[in-house]
Amino acid sequence: MQNTQPSPASTPRREDLVIPVPASEATVAGSVAGTLWLPEGGPSGVVVLHPATATPERFYAAFAEYVTGRGLALVTYDYRGTGRSGDPREHRRIRMRDWMAGDVPAVAAWTRAHFPDPPVSAVGHSVGGHAMVLGHGLEGLDRFAVVSSHLAFTARIKPVPERMRVAAMLHVAGPTTSRALGYLPGRKLGIGEDMPTGAMVEWGSWARRPGYFFDDPRWTPPPARPRSRSASWHWAPRTTPGRAPSRCSR
Repeated sequence: MQNTQPSPASTPRREDLVIPVPASEATVAGSVAGTLWLPEGGPSGVVVLHPATATPERFYAAFAEYVTGRGLALVTYDYRGTGRSGDPREHRRIRMRDWMAGDVPAVAAWTRAHFPDPPVSAVGHSVGGHAMVLGHGLEGLDRFAVVSSHLAFTARIKPVPERMRVAAMLHVAGPTTSRALGYLPGRKLGIGEDMPTGAMVEWGSWARRPGYFFDDPRWTPPPARPRSRSASWHWAPRTTPGRAPSRCSR
């Protein structure tokens, strides 16, 4: 990716996307809704943003302005059963592993097919970073960065009051509410987007284990695949949603 300088502030062009997710041994078929953010003129490179759990696509609007302001295109999207990618009640069996093994590589493949020439980079936020570290969506990438992609074992959270709050949501309120309603009403609970029951229950199960998904006896994730080449962004958004980042450097 070129080390481009920011252009004068302008509103990036946007195109709505519907990207098919093919069926495989790892997941069922479906589709995700997303957005292609385009700079003025032809892009010198492309960035794919694989989102965090229960984080709506609109959360990344300020990052989109930053990226397109440097002459790069950006692809954002919502995982199946979240945001614009379908009612979580109609995708109640979709799990986090389906997002990682299905949605992430499908969006990555679409991006490379539609932008065969410019360099393609990716940013994985939380579970989006987990997916790439496990080898999903890496084909055709020049570099990638992960942001806040930790093993979310709740017993290690400090201080204790915060640990109890998070554990109550992930291990009790979240799974119980999801099973009762057929989805997690994340917006009403103030924890992000609504999401499928399968994803919420799996998230809570992994968070009980010191090794997170590596300790799940019902799933054998592929071994982590570290890469020697990576790009990183330092992005500190303002507290007001939708505003431009207060600090963003490459």
